[in-house]
Amino acid sequence: MLHSLRLRLLLMMIIVIVIAVGTVALFASRTTTTEFQRYTEHGGMLRHRRFEAMLVMYYDQNQGWDGVQSLVEQMGQISGERIVLTDEKQRVVADSGQKLVGQVAGRNWASPVAPIVYRGVPVGTLYADPLGQGIDPQRKSFLESVNRALLIAALIAGLAAVLFTLALSRRIVGPIEALTAAARKMEKGDLTQRVEVQSGDEVGELAQAFNSMADGLARLEQLRRNMVTDVAHELRTPLSNIRGYLEALQDGVVTLSPELIDSVHEEVMLLNRLVDDLQELALADAGQLKLVRRPVALTELVGQVVSLLQSQATPKGITIKTDLPPDLPTVDADPSRVGQIIRNLLTNALTYTPPGGEITVLARDAGSEIEVSVRDTGVGIAPEHLPYVFERFYRADRSRTRTTGGAGLGLAIVKQLVEAHGGHVWVESTVGKGSTFTFTLPKAGSSANGAQSI
Repeated sequence: MLHSLRLRLLLMMIIVIVIAVGTVALFASRTTTTEFQRYTEHGGMLRHRRFEAMLVMYYDQNQGWDGVQSLVEQMGQISGERIVLTDEKQRVVADSGQKLVGQVAGRNWASPVAPIVYRGVPVGTLYADPLGQGIDPQRKSFLESVNRALLIAALIAGLAAVLFTLALSRRIVGPIEALTAAARKMEKGDLTQRVEVQSGDEVGELAQAFNSMADGLARLEQLRRNMVTDVAHELRTPLSNIRGYLEALQDGVVTLSPELIDSVHEEVMLLNRLVDDLQELALADAGQLKLVRRPVALTELVGQVVSLLQSQATPKGITIKTDLPPDLPTVDADPSRVGQIIRNLLTNALTYTPPGGEITVLARDAGSEIEVSVRDTGVGIAPEHLPYVFERFYRADRSRTRTTGGAGLGLAIVKQLVEAHGGHVWVESTVGKGSTFTFTLPKAGSSANGAQSI
């Protein structure tokens, strides 16, 4: 229970509320008491001066303190205090409490309020609460009422704050609980789970990130399923052909001939290339793909690859050209891997360029990098497929066969190898006009040479 975020948030807010409201209530109570006492003391001083004037007037009219008891009792009722009057010998002549008359003022009495002076001669002393009985009941009742009101206000404010915290915690924790429930369902294999984005704050950003992650996982799962299907298809076709050739030989339908051997060899090489591609991707994922980097002249390397693939382009009526500056700087790369990158891009261009088309390999100096592009005049790629062309086994045309394209691993290998060299790759394409695949490689001297694992 204590591990609940909602409960911890509620307890934290209650503690903050108790401290804040309690501090405010205590400060307000003390301030009210202090200011009230200050006010009453100021008012008492004025009242006592009036009492002093009344006693002087009484003494003048009666030439003594005879009968002053009734006046002192009235003063006590007016002020709410115990009023005591002594004569010039400190003997009590009047007491609003009616108990001290005739006694002598004690040494432990409170300080006198004022001496009573008639024509320059002290004739008595006025005391208010001489025995220290404290605040009169009316003032005490007033302060108790104020403190009670402050306590009630603090309790109401605390209750309102707790209710508000409950509502706020529900608003904060609710989306998180929805995320947790969706994540648990995804853990069980339901990748259709999405959560509603209800705000633009951090929780809303978390919900958006979750939805994006779910979209990515769903897409990767679909690609995985497609990959299994594609691998099975790519393996099934050559294996079926090899099996057919062997069964025909066993049945004596055909005889062993150089043409049959060439056909079987072609199917075996197709299987070998597929397995090699899968192995390279697996090594790259595991960080075990080795790069032997050294300064490489791209002009010479591109020429070698173009010459190798010219035999495939000529029968299709496709022209392969190069446009590389003669002073192009060398790059820091593994020549065999760079050759594989260019070969895969050219093979892809040959697959999608119709007869009579043209493929051009270009390069340019881009500061600390060299940009290499393979541009074709092929069918192009639709915009919705551009973000996924470098993913494994991705095919924009699901009906593509072995005669119209490979297994969908060539461009994925290109991306892995380019990024292994510290470069990046991208594609620009227009449907019906062709595509341009561009990748970058660091110049020689911009990174350490030698063997490197990725």
